Amino acid sequence: MSDFTHFNGAGRARMVDIGGKEDTLRTAVAAGEVSVNRQTFALIRSGGMKKGDVLGTAQIAGIMAAKRTWELIPMCHQVALMGVDISFEMDEENSRVLIRASVSCRGATGVEMEALTAVSAAALTVYDMCKAVQRDIAIGGIRLLEKLGGKSGHYIREGE
Repeated sequence: MSDFTHFNGAGRARMVDIGGKEDTLRTAVAAGEVSVNRQTFALIRSGGMKKGDVLGTAQIAGIMAAKRTWELIPMCHQVALMGVDISFEMDEENSRVLIRASVSCRGATGVEMEALTAVSAAALTVYDMCKAVQRDIAIGGIRLLEKLGGKSGHYIREGE
């Protein structure tokens, strides 16, 4: 158990103490996708969904989720975010909404979970706003693309 940072000496869960770590610039970029049918894709693109602006709402949901990650994921620290940016790409050929979240802070711990949570919440919001016209929407490919800062340095996912 001594190799696991989130367990104490008794083998019980604990939140890692980051008090001794130096504050550095931390950034993370995550991505994911929502696959829909052609009709749903057209409604998202045209703004014709009855619930309103799908991507605008998903963007706000992603930002809000990044800010509240520490409340959702048990061992995450509360991080003072400097910025959160959610972007969307409409992949017409494959009827997909591609989602990308970039998050930054200056602190003692990274923001990978905030970026991943932002993408997840944005994808779930697209699903929620479109489920009335399509039930078999698929969410997938949620992954970390890049992270910078901290002792582990710079990570870039290969093949992206």
